[in-house]
Amino acid sequence: MDYGKALRIARAVAGMEQRQVARAAGLDPSHISLIEKGDRKPSVAAIGKLSRALKIPEPLFSMLATQSSDLQGIEEREFQEIGVYLAKFLLRSEDTRERVKRKRQS
Repeated sequence: MDYGKALRIARAVAGMEQRQVARAAGLDPSHISLIEKGDRKPSVAAIGKLSRALKIPEPLFSMLATQSSDLQGIEEREFQEIGVYLAKFLLRSEDTRERVKRKRQS
């Protein structure tokens, strides 16, 4: 599992900087940097905090961390289908957030 990769992807989707994620998750910015570099693995508690800060479900955050070596028993095609589903979920979630934001502004 590469949680550094997952964190970079999720931050990019959320449009957040490391410091913003750290503040929202209640973690030190240096801890976020170490996770992204792969020098530190997040604890289960940190994964939960990061997921909440990034507003994504924990299972999705863990799936973003998945590497091909973690996929024993799952065919590549199945994993790609799951990836498509998750991409659609993220886009739908973004659309929902935008609609709520516009509604609040009006």
